[in-house]
Amino acid sequence: MDSETSTQKPAIAPAPTPETLAPPSPTKDRDFLNHLEAYLAKRDGVDKLLKISRYASKIVLASSALPESLILTQRLKSFESSVGLSRKAFRLGKFVQDLNALRNSHFHSKQEIFLAIIAYGGEGLYYFVEQFVWLAKAGLIDSKHSKNLGKISAWFEFIGYIGGISLKIRDLKKLIEDEVYLESTIEVAVVRGNGYRVEEEKMKKLREKKLMKKLSIIQDLADGLMALADIRDGKGRLSAPLLVSFAGLLSALISAHKNWVSC
Repeated sequence: MDSETSTQKPAIAPAPTPETLAPPSPTKDRDFLNHLEAYLAKRDGVDKLLKISRYASKIVLASSALPESLILTQRLKSFESSVGLSRKAFRLGKFVQDLNALRNSHFHSKQEIFLAIIAYGGEGLYYFVEQFVWLAKAGLIDSKHSKNLGKISAWFEFIGYIGGISLKIRDLKKLIEDEVYLESTIEVAVVRGNGYRVEEEKMKKLREKKLMKKLSIIQDLADGLMALADIRDGKGRLSAPLLVSFAGLLSALISAHKNWVSC
């Protein structure tokens, strides 16, 4: 060690500021009404509540639990149709988030680049075309284009889910590898009698992240099934109205949970 390094004075810690002295703000013990306000302020938060109400109505209608002649049945049909149109309005400009996600992503292989283009590109084009579907259903564009626009958007949506599911499966495998490594680290710490409190906290967060990733894959599979049903015009076993409605409700519940946790 040279003389300059050996005679160097120890660094003086900076003076505490009000920000460092202040206690950390609570995140988990959050007031319910404040949390609800933050949730409803998000576009996706309101959209998923509408999605839940729509597909819950579709399940009742598809199950034939109510007779067709009943006034409530007609009101549910009207409600479901109106909510479906309202949800399309929430997609205005939403394609921009996919452009930003693709632009800000960091890739480690050409395969990741390819899958990201399919995932974000497909979803972005879906949201872009959905704007015109909404305009057609709202009456600004001739309604004769509504069916073709809907079919195009369904194809883009389906392609986007293929890429999205592929990316999430890769992420899930990486999380599983990290979990195995962390488990071995904890086992070694136990044998040596060392503390492993930090590793346990990391493991808890890692398992929560793995659970959310699994739920996200299930959600994409459910949404992909609905997109496939739109492509096939409701034909085939996988396009049965009751099955598609349950898939829509499952997707909505998972998405609502994810948005609630994240806000």
